[in-house]
Amino acid sequence: MADEAPPGGPAKKRRVQAVLFMCNFNAVRSLAAEAIARHYFGKSIYVQSAGIRTGEPRDPLMVAALDEIGIDASRHKPRTVEELEEWEGLNFDLIVTLSPEAHHKAIALTHTLAADVEYWPTPDPTLNQDGTREQRLDGYRDVRDGLTYRIKSRLKS
Repeated sequence: MADEAPPGGPAKKRRVQAVLFMCNFNAVRSLAAEAIARHYFGKSIYVQSAGIRTGEPRDPLMVAALDEIGIDASRHKPRTVEELEEWEGLNFDLIVTLSPEAHHKAIALTHTLAADVEYWPTPDPTLNQDGTREQRLDGYRDVRDGLTYRIKSRLKS
């Protein structure tokens, strides 16, 4: 019972073996989270991402922001949770949600899955359509850097 809390203390988090990042379309935030987690932990943790809806292509500004730090996400193909489930099943011990809609979907999934769910509120950089390309790219960099920090903190053994 190594995961039990010591008397009066918080429960120790289990080491993550498989993580799913979920967002609305799997084209920006969850795409970035998957690419970052694979970059840093892909040899020790199984990593996937999915959206709750279909219809958006991968976002070229997020691909560019990731490329700046040496992470290639140019071949990412957005997929839905349903497509992922049909393809390989949903065998994750942690689901990280990055939008409120994805969080509600993940909670519903836990009725049949034994996975922990964590909500990491993450701004949607696509909402800022004003400014130059460089100014808009700054919003994507902020999301990338915030996700990098959280992923490294949460998934390190």
